[in-house]
Amino acid sequence: MTREAGVATGLLYTHFTDFDAFLTGYAVDRAFQLAGAVAGLPSRAGSGGVAGNLGDALLTTPLATLAAFTRLSALRPDLAPGVEAVLGTGGLQAVERTVADYLAAEQHLGRIPAAASPEALALVVVGVLHHVALTAAPGPASDTLIRSAMATLTAGFPAVAPS
Repeated sequence: MTREAGVATGLLYTHFTDFDAFLTGYAVDRAFQLAGAVAGLPSRAGSGGVAGNLGDALLTTPLATLAAFTRLSALRPDLAPGVEAVLGTGGLQAVERTVADYLAAEQHLGRIPAAASPEALALVVVGVLHHVALTAAPGPASDTLIRSAMATLTAGFPAVAPS
């Protein structure tokens, strides 16, 4: 990683006590980026279309960052307490919570059926994002896949709140 950053490996230990502290810092940074990418989604409730809003939010999530965070989390689950100590829940959990908040706001406006579970829908939305990040190269094909999945997920939802 230091080679990619163009710095000497020794510089790493100037800022971090050990390699685990560096990896925790890296995971915190990536989790923060993921949460920040979708942070404004709940404020979009009632504007645009639900599928479009979800697609836009997911496409602002840097897929390479998500892939790096997911792989690091899978390979080093022992880093999770350090990340949680800084952020509480972060990464995909924060994205899922934000999506669920957005969907609950849309449901309150009548643009999502009352019987739908915002939390279950958010899990599916994040699952799509996670799958695309880990299996597809970023680009037009992944964008199309994400938008298609969001359109299918919300098919039949009212475009505007019922009067």
